[in-house]
Formats: sequence, C-alpha cells, structure tokens
Amino acid sequence: MDLKSTYDRIARDWNNDHTNDDWWVEGVAKFTSLLDPGATVLDVGCGSGVKSEILQGKGMKVTGIDFSEGMLEIAKRRVPNGNFLSFDLYDLSGLTEKFDAIFAQAVLLHIPKKDVGGIIHSLKGKLNTGGYFYIAVKERRDGEGEEELVKENDYGYDYERFFSYFTAEEMRKFLLDEGLEIVYEIVTHSGRRNWIQLIGKYR
Repeated sequence: MDLKSTYDRIARDWNNDHTNDDWWVEGVAKFTSLLDPGATVLDVGCGSGVKSEILQGKGMKVTGIDFSEGMLEIAKRRVPNGNFLSFDLYDLSGLTEKFDAIFAQAVLLHIPKKDVGGIIHSLKGKLNTGGYFYIAVKERRDGEGEEELVKENDYGYDYERFFSYFTAEEMRKFLLDEGLEIVYEIVTHSGRRNWIQLIGKYR
C-alpha cells in the first residue's frame, strides 16, 4: 500500500491517536510569534487540520495541502471555513499563490532523503521575501539507518509507512543552501523519538 492510500485508511484512527501530542507546542508558539496578524501560511502536509486550526486561531490566513483525501475530509470538518487543497509535494505547479510563511511539520520525514532538497527548494518558491519557513522532522538516533519502511499494527490492522530520519546539522544545511537564515532551532522529545524543529527566514 502506498503512503497516500495508507493515510486514507488510517486517517480517523491517526487523528484520534495524535490529539494529545505536545512536542511541537514551543516551536509552533515561536513560529506564530514571528508572524503578523493576517499573515498567509501554507500548511504543508496539513493532515487532519490540527495545526491549521491553531494557526487560524492565531489570526493567520491558512491554506492547507495534503495528498490524503481521508485526512482532508477531517480537516474540512475541523476547520469549516478553512482552505484545504489536494496536492502532492512532488508537483506543486498548480499552486500559484505565494505565502508569508510555510509550515511543514512531520511531512518531510516521509520523503526519501535524496528528494528532500528538491522539495524544500520547490516550497521555498512559494515563500514571499521576508517570510518564514518552519520544518519539523524526526531525529536520527545513533546507530540507526537514515531511512526505513515501518510496518505497524497500532490500530488493529496492518499498515506500513516510509520514514526518513535526520540530524539537526542536515536540516540546517537544507535551509542554508536555500539562502534562509536560521532564526530558531529546538530538539524536543516524544515517546521514543526526538523531534527537530527549525525556522528559517527568507531574506
């Protein structure tokens, strides 16, 4: 089963399972503090719309994109007046608008590492000068491979997802290579994982 089909299948269970996640709270607070009221934000891999709802509640104008129709259905119910669109990160040609900020939380971790630089470059092309780019990925543990296909049964049925794992140094380089200035970085812990959160500014 490909990743899109997997998320379509697990959308409801995944949404219920991640309702109480809080590893991202400090990073998201910092991100929103950098934005002016009414700023336009592209929520990349918006999933079930949890962060879109938070960003909108902070006064931002949010456009959420995801390739999972199952996730988008939940997002549209959660944020009825939100703007949610179906897009694959490998083809953003139909997304012509530019934004004051890009929010990419827990989405690049599903991209093969050889493709991540190109995806970040494509997303930066949607960012206004002076805008902010937030990224959150899972940190690679010592002795762990950089990529893996994880087979899971958390919800009483089998499914699998591809993951890439990163170091903070790798993520900094991705942003610096795109001409972004690193303005914030934090590593937080959740369960068995550390999460890397970075914010870059496009000068």
